[in-house]
Amino acid sequence: MKKFKPLLLKFGLGTAIGTINGFFGAGGGLVCVPILMKLNFERKEAHANAVAVILPITIASATLYVLKGRVDILSALIYIPGGIIGAIIGTFIMKKISPSLIKKLFSLFMIWAGWRLIFK
Repeated sequence: MKKFKPLLLKFGLGTAIGTINGFFGAGGGLVCVPILMKLNFERKEAHANAVAVILPITIASATLYVLKGRVDILSALIYIPGGIIGAIIGTFIMKKISPSLIKKLFSLFMIWAGWRLIFK
């Protein structure tokens, strides 16, 4: 039973991340990175693993939204090539900068995102 508790906790955390990502359409990574850091992941590994965790969650959410008719597929497709290019650029940038700078940039992004949600 002792070995089962960490798995159950991680399952619960995954459920919370998926709920946030599915409900807000994004944001699961903002929760996932700090959780992975608490689970002793190094900062760069936490960010990289958050992407790996969010990918299938996002695919599941997107599929359900498409099936429910809430997505204009043609309008959404235009963002995918640029998003893929941006993801590639982001992975190269992360390799080259320090974990301290990543922490500061991530913090600034979270503050900016919160400010926009509150005031716009």
